[in-house]
Amino acid sequence: QVQLVESGGGLVQAGGSLRLSCAASGVTFSAYAMGWFRQAPGKERDIVAAITWSGDSTYYADSVKARFTISRDNAKNTVYLQMNSLKPEDTAVYYCAARPLVVSTKKDEYNFWGQGTQVTVSS
Repeated sequence: QVQLVESGGGLVQAGGSLRLSCAASGVTFSAYAMGWFRQAPGKERDIVAAITWSGDSTYYADSVKARFTISRDNAKNTVYLQMNSLKPEDTAVYYCAARPLVVSTKKDEYNFWGQGTQVTVSS
């Protein structure tokens, strides 16, 4: 049974930082590309960042480039999202997701999802 469990969300002031973690189990983690998505109330779930199975290639949405960093540790079956210079518009539920090997920006192409972690940025 595949499980993805996010942690690290919370309340932070604008300009602050948070690091999200997503721990995977029940899957050969190193065979999966990983993505972080977010969904604000009343909005679609959108890609934030993604990373290949090996970690050698990443993708970032324009809105988070130069502020967020995705990374992974295959020995720990964990993917991370370091979020710096947070803005109120970053407020959302953040989800990690997994799909075999190849990165995608499309949420429908991800096979497995975590339950989400709330990030709230106050102004």
